[in-house]
Amino acid sequence: MANSKQVRSTDIELKDKLVTINRVTKVTKGGRTFSFSAIVVVGNEDGVVGHGLGKAKEVTEAIAKAIDDAKKNLIKVPVLKGTIPHSQYGKFSGAKVLIKPASGGTGVIAGGAMRAVLESVGVKDVLAKSQGSSNPHNVVKATIDALSQLRDAMTVARQRGVSMDKVFNG
Repeated sequence: MANSKQVRSTDIELKDKLVTINRVTKVTKGGRTFSFSAIVVVGNEDGVVGHGLGKAKEVTEAIAKAIDDAKKNLIKVPVLKGTIPHSQYGKFSGAKVLIKPASGGTGVIAGGAMRAVLESVGVKDVLAKSQGSSNPHNVVKATIDALSQLRDAMTVARQRGVSMDKVFNG
């Protein structure tokens, strides 16, 4: 099911958000070698989002690599009236996330890494809770997992082979 939601990055205007930069040290007999890893989320704020990880000796190179990686991992997410269609639970490694739809004017109630992902998708009103690990890598992947499992009413009706009325009434 995840493959049907994948999107190509060509002809989409994507905005990138930096989630985290981490300085990594490798100790050798010649001394310490520093490098940087960057996590970036890209999205068009209209239902398309992707995440990427880049590692390099310099921060700007790491961010550029992360953006390129994120453009290769894009997915389509249903966004209805500025919120998500239903509550969803996502998990990746030790990170667990719960996202719930919210009424208009609520805003994005989410922390750190989750906020970057949800804003990149284009969700305006949502309640979100991150449980378990607070590692940004895992939280971003758990949030993407939860978003990739979302289905709108039209998709549910098509999968079940019934009309839209049946989805809501029975």
